[in-house]
Amino acid sequence: MKRIKKMKTNLWLIIFFLCLFSGRAQNGKVDKPNFIIIYTDDQGYNDLGCYGSEKIKTPNIDLMASEGLRLTNFYAQPVCGVSRAALMTGSYPIRVGEPNNIKMLHTVPDPQEVTMAEVLKSAGYATGLIGKWHLTGQGNSGPWSFDPATMPNAQGFDYFYGTPLFNGTTVYVEDTPSRSSILRNNDIVLDKVESWDHITKDYTWEAINYIKLNKDEPFFLYLAHNMPHIPLGASENFKGKSEYGPYGDAIEEIDWSTGEILQTLKDLGIDDNTLVIFASDNGPWVETTHSMIPGGKTFIPRDHSGSADPLKGWKMSAWDGGSRVPFIARWPGALKENRVSDEILTTMDLLPTIANLAGAEMPKDITVDGYDASAFLLGKEEVSPREDYLYYSGCLLTGVRVNEWKLVLPRSAKPDGLGWWGRLIEEVKTNQLYNLDKDPGETMNLADQNPDVVARLKKRIELARKELGDIDVTGEGARFFYDGPRRLQANLKK
Repeated sequence: MKRIKKMKTNLWLIIFFLCLFSGRAQNGKVDKPNFIIIYTDDQGYNDLGCYGSEKIKTPNIDLMASEGLRLTNFYAQPVCGVSRAALMTGSYPIRVGEPNNIKMLHTVPDPQEVTMAEVLKSAGYATGLIGKWHLTGQGNSGPWSFDPATMPNAQGFDYFYGTPLFNGTTVYVEDTPSRSSILRNNDIVLDKVESWDHITKDYTWEAINYIKLNKDEPFFLYLAHNMPHIPLGASENFKGKSEYGPYGDAIEEIDWSTGEILQTLKDLGIDDNTLVIFASDNGPWVETTHSMIPGGKTFIPRDHSGSADPLKGWKMSAWDGGSRVPFIARWPGALKENRVSDEILTTMDLLPTIANLAGAEMPKDITVDGYDASAFLLGKEEVSPREDYLYYSGCLLTGVRVNEWKLVLPRSAKPDGLGWWGRLIEEVKTNQLYNLDKDPGETMNLADQNPDVVARLKKRIELARKELGDIDVTGEGARFFYDGPRRLQANLKK
């Protein structure tokens, strides 16, 4: 049956490409589709009009959803760096090889890892990153303190404009002496950013210029907004305008930005040859007091972070609100309009999916965790090739989802080996089982009523521990490019 299904899938794809490319050949050359991934930072599941927000106005993104596909069960990862690693490599971050075999809390893919940009570049694509990278390690060379071998230009991107890491970790820029820099390729454009008010507008014009410069060749643009990660910023046309407050201002400017990019594609006549994807890297950073300690020191005001409603949890947490995020895809003429699906898909699936659509070869000597979902994306199949998702907090395996069922494993509060990340992970004393289709807020533990489901999902957990690993186990399929054992940035206590 699987072989028959695969044959049907391949037949559909052949028919699709024949239809898509008919009439587009000029001088014997067939246009390949362009790809744009718009990736926001710390935007919650609820923080778009089409996902239920009543206070944040996002007419352009809502229109984008009505013109394409919106997913309700799309997963990234619970924290910024690991999320970007999963997107770029198509793998769970625990599988990804890192310099000197050290598993960082924010993943740093080793230069020997293969990125989405490298895969597309090998197929003749121009590759550009505008925005946040956050996949680099410390180094001693170059005009900045980052290892050039782990920067975008060395990882497949022809062009880079943005921040090497994040924009900050405080509510306001002036709360710390630390400052982020902005680079253009290997050159520092701005040494110290004192205000983030114009970053979204800046990235928008950079993105539009990149599209115009590369409109006559296939291109991949990764637009990774710094917003709405704190410290927040919004330009004059948006500051103080949102009913939600500063966080809403930032999202509404991103909505404007998305509208400008889509209009540019239309103006250039490449709208129907460009797949645009919108997603967030993780859930909202909700931490009103440090470590969410009742009565603790005030930290992030509520109008400076978003909402994952109706999901439980937020960024860094092991609940769905930490890793389930909005996903919208638009490709006029190729994707069905106004399609909403509850099927499971992840950022890891985008690499093999886009590679197939681009006619690019995936590396044959490495294992990825992503599935080619091109037939599902194009509406040729209603069922996603993915039925499961593993919940990892750093290298700690906290649970698994298979179809509607989610098993949450017992764990301690602030688990060992997670460093700063662990502060927002609370104790779970026993196995917990949730039907996410009926209970997205993870409120009704059904483990006692469904021992057979718990047992089945535990087998999936054991397979993951063997292949990928866990906080105390090195997986057989984890990649290492250096001699010696795996080490954790946040060491386990003896």
